[in-house]
Amino acid sequence: MTAPTVVLLRHGVTDWNDGGRFQGHADVPLNDEGRRQAAAAAERLAGLAPTRVVASDLSRADETARIVAGRCGLAVTTDARLREVNVGSWAGLSMEEAGRLEPDFWPALREGRDFRRSPEGESATEAGRRVALALLDHVEAAKEGDVLLVVGHGLSLRVGALLLMGLDYSHARLFGGLRNCHWATMRPAGDYWRLLAWNEGSPA
Repeated sequence: MTAPTVVLLRHGVTDWNDGGRFQGHADVPLNDEGRRQAAAAAERLAGLAPTRVVASDLSRADETARIVAGRCGLAVTTDARLREVNVGSWAGLSMEEAGRLEPDFWPALREGRDFRRSPEGESATEAGRRVALALLDHVEAAKEGDVLLVVGHGLSLRVGALLLMGLDYSHARLFGGLRNCHWATMRPAGDYWRLLAWNEGSPA
């Protein structure tokens, strides 16, 4: 039996990405550069012959997925569990602004400790768990040899991938953040998933 291959693609860039602002569950659309990135990624991803495309329901991920899926002749299924970490009242803030609101923000980042993104928000581990559960469900529904393309968000995809590999948030610093419209390739392998590639993508 050939296990499904899972490709985890981060959405294209938005104006808030460019401005260094937290997005979380805010529905910030792709900008023109993000659409160009998605079209370039679609050309390379088509070579992987995806058989199914699933995306976060936030428009920056959904539109990225539809650009890629259109190139591959596929439809897109959305799943709200694939959303980014919920940052609550930090949505729209810069890291500097968030750091002024939460004194432990910068120490936690430096030390690799997880923390809640605003009083109303999630920790990265909480978001990663829901993403990992969604990925397990979609793999369970996949057929032998399928290539499942999942379009989501940088931090929640990264932590979800770590959890599926048997790692936790403390290992996040060992993996560079997924760049916009770059992807990781994984394969379920027994109790844990195997990482085949990380941060692949088209040249800038």
